[in-house]
Amino acid sequence: MPIIRFIDRSLFRFISVVTQLLILSAVAAAFYQVIARFILESPADWSEAWTRAALIWTVMLGVALAFRQGAMLSVEMLHSKLGPRNKRWLEHVILFICVAFLGFMAWVGGQMTWRVRFQTMPSLEMSISWIYIAIPIGMVLAIVAVIAHWAEGPRQAVIDDTVL
Repeated sequence: MPIIRFIDRSLFRFISVVTQLLILSAVAAAFYQVIARFILESPADWSEAWTRAALIWTVMLGVALAFRQGAMLSVEMLHSKLGPRNKRWLEHVILFICVAFLGFMAWVGGQMTWRVRFQTMPSLEMSISWIYIAIPIGMVLAIVAVIAHWAEGPRQAVIDDTVL
């Protein structure tokens, strides 16, 4: 198990670094676009396309990170009312629903990527499928994240007292 835990932590640490770099590059490109358009009065056509692409990749990879932390997997109110055995049963149901939905999204994203493989983004001079492939990659990583989170076993529900 230590090797699996190491791979798990390394994979999601790598995804976190890539996601942070993508969001940083999107902010830098958007900032450059504002400077180029309003100060230099010579807008760059690539910066808007890159910002959009980087944000799409950031969201798809960020979904996997959120699922790995368990941020999107709980039904806290129901979870807190159930006994230990039923809590784990609820976690199994949530796992199944999440994996089924994410698998469907990966399949649809793969189909979309395949359909647009010959279209290019003129401003970036690359195939638009490099942007669309973020969907199946993000969803497959999210499936891995859901399973890794579930495999850690039952956990105590965290209740935010600030909202009550």
